[in-house]
Amino acid sequence: MPLASDLLAILVCPKCKGALEHRLAPAETLVCHACALVYAVDEGIPVMLIEEATPLAVEAEGQGG
Repeated sequence: MPLASDLLAILVCPKCKGALEHRLAPAETLVCHACALVYAVDEGIPVMLIEEATPLAVEAEGQGG
């Protein structure tokens, strides 16, 4: 279940308070380009814990590109 647009409008990166990019594929995630962190979305619930985020470079390697 994708995140609601009203929720996406207020979510920011917990580390830098910057904007997040909402991605639906290959899995639903929220990406902070400023911090190069990827936050998972688990069953429609964003996991906004800095220590649970994965580096953006690791996600790109997993996509085969």
